[in-house]
Amino acid sequence: MRRAIHIFKREVRVYFVSPIAYIVISVFLLVMGWFFFTTFFLFSQANLRNFFSLLPITFSFVVPAITMRLFSEELNVGSYEILLTMPVTFLEVVLGKFLAAVVFLMAMLIPTLAYPITVASLGQLDWGPVFGGYMGAVLLGAAFAAVGLFASSLTRNQIIAFIIGMAICFSLTLIDKMLFFFPQSLLGLLQYIGADYHFQNISKGIIDSRDILYFLSVSFVALYGANLAIQGRN
Repeated sequence: MRRAIHIFKREVRVYFVSPIAYIVISVFLLVMGWFFFTTFFLFSQANLRNFFSLLPITFSFVVPAITMRLFSEELNVGSYEILLTMPVTFLEVVLGKFLAAVVFLMAMLIPTLAYPITVASLGQLDWGPVFGGYMGAVLLGAAFAAVGLFASSLTRNQIIAFIIGMAICFSLTLIDKMLFFFPQSLLGLLQYIGADYHFQNISKGIIDSRDILYFLSVSFVALYGANLAIQGRN
């Protein structure tokens, strides 16, 4: 794990010295702040339900943009071959890059803590769903980061990696909203596959092991796929 932590530190440094990272954070905060506060005063309710309801669809676009360069850039410029000459395993490389993406997502969520603080100053805020929502946001972001990492391991082109990652994340977010297109026998399975279904359960303050297991399973499967894809390039 020491070598994975070294890769993690390197990737975190790259994130926070890149102007693209700050552009993504700025766009995320502007979009979420605009949609949240434009509807907040209409309902006159002290909660963050609108914020958390918008988070999965926003993450579907933002997270692939964060992760698209993790492998694609190294494959494109040739630094991936140099990385392989170091005494590290494929798994350590994947884990280091994944942890860096998750930490960056958590840093991106920190400024949004101003939303519940503002709401609490205007009314009686129930902090249970807020804590659950942020816990779900980290789990959702980690799952989408793993998917984005997998997409980045498939191609040298960052734009293609972004499109693949966005398509998968977008499908996981909306699949439980399109159940009327599928036969009755598949509804239970498709609803369980939907990321938004599990996220909304946690954002209500309901901590269910099945929802946590879902996000951990998506992360594991995507990271395992990224590991296989990178091994296949060796």
